[in-house]
Formats: sequence, structure tokens, C-alpha cells
Amino acid sequence: MIVIFLGPPGAGKGTQAAYIAKSRGIPQLSTGDMLRAAIKAETPVGLQAKAIIERGDLVSDDVVAGIVAERIDAPDCKPGFLLDGFPRTLGQAQMLDDIVKTKSCDIDVVLELKVDEGALVDRLRTRIEETKARGEPVRSDDNEEAFRNRLEVYREQTAPLIPFYKEKGLLREIDGMQPIDQVSAEIDKVLDSLS
Repeated sequence: MIVIFLGPPGAGKGTQAAYIAKSRGIPQLSTGDMLRAAIKAETPVGLQAKAIIERGDLVSDDVVAGIVAERIDAPDCKPGFLLDGFPRTLGQAQMLDDIVKTKSCDIDVVLELKVDEGALVDRLRTRIEETKARGEPVRSDDNEEAFRNRLEVYREQTAPLIPFYKEKGLLREIDGMQPIDQVSAEIDKVLDSLS
């Protein structure tokens, strides 16, 4: 099963992706995590991506697609995988279509977490407070200015994926403003209907 999550930053994609990965036994492929790992390891692509991510902008489609194509060849992806943070642009969506075709698999569903953007800033503040309370470092891109920029980038570059996947019959809308467990239950219903 191949699942894609869409939704603005702070919508809960990472939380729900982690739940689905665990409950369905498929890996969660987060491009953000993969890029942060490259930054931490100070790889060439990591150093290149660092400045871009800290501004809240997106790294090039070719770099992200290359990371994803490599990762889905891993043995743990054979039964399926969940993409969190990819694709983010129409160009990436078309690259993903090409990648899955060459690997003889299909995207099963695209889950859009619909949320009130006004509530997202409050979620960001909560995430920052919880991260600090756990004694963990706050991500460099977790600040209001970068967050508002990421929202604008989402509206301009990622939101066009909604009609793209709707036209393909793959899009399912999920009310992301519900409590976390209710969002998970709604996602489970969608995924169970695909089995």
C-alpha cells in the first residue's frame, strides 16, 4: 500500500503518518527527516538544503526525488510505504508518477488533512513549548516567521496537488481539526476500504 499525506505545515501529517506506519507495518518516509539527517551528517546535499530549509523554502525537486527513489528500493518498502512531505509540487508529483511506474507499483490513496490555518500557529506554539519541555532542541525552522512563509509556500506550490490527485480519483479528505484519535480512526476507515 502506497499512501501520500497532504496538508499545510502543522496539520498533523507527521503524527498521523507515524500512527499509520506503526498500525499498518509500513515505513513512514518523511522527506523532512531524510533531509534533516543529511544536514546533520553534513553531506553535500545536506549543506545545500540547510539554508533553504531554514528560510522555510523547498529544496529542488531533483534532490528530493532522488532521495525518495533511493529510499523506496530498501527491503522494508516492499509491502508499501507512506510518504510524508513528498510530493510537494506538481513537478514532484509527476516525478513520483515516473518513479512508481519504473518500480511497477501504484499510489493507493492521497490523504488530505484539512485544517483551519488560523489554528496552525497555535499548534506551532504548542509544539515549540512541548519540545522545550522535553529538553529537546527546537527545530531551526520552528518559528512564526518561517512558519508563515511555509504556509504561503504550501498555498502556492503544494495546494495545486489537491485537484491533481482529485482528478486521478486518489484524493480522500480528512477533517484534521478533530482530536488526534478521531483523525486516526477516520484514516483507518479510508485505508480499510481500500483493502
